[in-house]
Amino acid sequence: MNQVKGVLLLKNTKILIILMAILPWLTAPFIGSKAIKRFLPGAIFMCIYVTAEGYLAEKRKWWWFPFTGKPNVLGEMPLILGPFFVGSLWILKYTYGKFTIYSLLNIVVDSLFTFFVLDWFKKIGYVTLVRFNKFQLSLIFLVKSILMYAFQYIYELVFTSQYYRSEEE
Repeated sequence: MNQVKGVLLLKNTKILIILMAILPWLTAPFIGSKAIKRFLPGAIFMCIYVTAEGYLAEKRKWWWFPFTGKPNVLGEMPLILGPFFVGSLWILKYTYGKFTIYSLLNIVVDSLFTFFVLDWFKKIGYVTLVRFNKFQLSLIFLVKSILMYAFQYIYELVFTSQYYRSEEE
């Protein structure tokens, strides 16, 4: 009986992981092509950063994802390519240029993930913190949100400052 329950949980978890990667993309058309084009560099930068962080975390056993789609693919890729990527676009769209609001929104979203979603992920067997506690994870999220904002700011300053400054006036 426990084996059947385990197989069903595993099957349902795989379905949930696939949905987690796909469903956020259904909201992408509502972001708008201008916003996507504008904030794509920041979102891509952060996804690359988080992927590198994932490999480091795997090596140092900060957290553990028992699910991997394929060998040498991080178990957190559905999170990175789904809600993290699309969520970054949404957050930048509505808060870029208002750093206080950006910071507060990131703290709220990251706290919800850290203190509620992470518990649910642990319950379904998707991820477990190993050498990190929730407070340390929250600090990492805070650093990442500042890095993404800084990258987007520098990117616009260097590459597109003329275009976006004239558009905002």
